[in-house]
Amino acid sequence: MADTTSWIGDRDGWAAFFAGFERIVLVANSDAVDIAALRQRFGDDALYVFFNKVFKVLSEPFVGSCLLVARSSPAGANIVYRNEVESVLGLLRSPKFRGVLNLRTGPSETFSRAEEFGGARAGFLDLAHYFDDFYPASHVPTSGFALAVWLAENCPTARVGLAGFTAQRSGQWKLFHDHDWTFEQIVQRLLLRSNRIERIGAPDTSGLEAIARRFPDTAPEELSLVASQVLAERLEGSNMAIDRLISLTRLQGRIDGLLRSLKPKTRKQKLAAKSRTDTAKP
Repeated sequence: MADTTSWIGDRDGWAAFFAGFERIVLVANSDAVDIAALRQRFGDDALYVFFNKVFKVLSEPFVGSCLLVARSSPAGANIVYRNEVESVLGLLRSPKFRGVLNLRTGPSETFSRAEEFGGARAGFLDLAHYFDDFYPASHVPTSGFALAVWLAENCPTARVGLAGFTAQRSGQWKLFHDHDWTFEQIVQRLLLRSNRIERIGAPDTSGLEAIARRFPDTAPEELSLVASQVLAERLEGSNMAIDRLISLTRLQGRIDGLLRSLKPKTRKQKLAAKSRTDTAKP
């Protein structure tokens, strides 16, 4: 696509766009994703939505109908300020590539200009305040979570599937602690139970559900109480081990902090610091 003009710029426009697809597959950047299996299962009728660094899950160009979600930061879209636009879009450009959705979910995040997305058609979805009084204020939503919840609430006719949204760190890719992964998994599973979204490529039931089937005479509240007690005991044991590890590595932590303080701040860190300063001003 050579159209560099702004495409869709509001929630209603995006709701109408997504409503045009019967099936929407959100593809996480996870080792749990099997692109070939997804294509075989859903074919060309689905819209496949990828996020940011698609080279984490794509080893060759994707030829199906797809959309790229480019998450913003205080420095603009991540793939823009990191100069990754061409490496990302090179894996998605095909006649069925729909374009780029530049997403922001926090007030400090800023959009990039449409012309900065390598000639691809670009649109903008502003969810900076969509999760106010809902998502923990100490964190910001992940792109996949934000879009999945927004689709469930605004495009009820579309069948939304989540591929690879495990919230588990792999040997290759890490989890960022500026997101509340526990909160997101709770919401995700509630949406799964109400059939508002679908999980792809994962077991349909949890261990607790298997226990409930095995012991049908056990009351749900009793099962929940016992499970909570076990989890609390295991969490306390983990906290004790973590505390000991912190004690043993305190010196290494101080050295690491000193070395980090000597490193020049990145553009993203400078913008984030400026944003915090501006917010603190009366």
